[in-house]
Amino acid sequence: MVSLFARELTGDLASLVKQLDQVVAANSKKKMGAFVVHLTDDADAAEASLTELAAKQGIKNIPLTYVDGLAGPAVYKIAKDADITLMMWVKGTVKVNYTLKKGELNKKMIAKIISDTSKILE
Repeated sequence: MVSLFARELTGDLASLVKQLDQVVAANSKKKMGAFVVHLTDDADAAEASLTELAAKQGIKNIPLTYVDGLAGPAVYKIAKDADITLMMWVKGTVKVNYTLKKGELNKKMIAKIISDTSKILE
């Protein structure tokens, strides 16, 4: 499972989500899943932005949702200074964990994250 929490919806984030969607589709028989949560203090804008992201990127395999509040769900221990927190886990054990500050998500980092999905495929 891949869980991605983002405080800002950027072009690089859209690219990452699109590529994750493709990886999830390609590994559906291995029961790979993912979800994306936008952490926001503007729920109305978040809903519209996520709908637009899904339509523009053709997202079909990953649910996109939002949480009203920038801190996010306490159980996930989202870093306060992170723009993106991404965890990959298997049976409740985190295998990969990224905490990215604003501007750290780029094409090279996206490629590394996509490559790391292999660590959770059984």
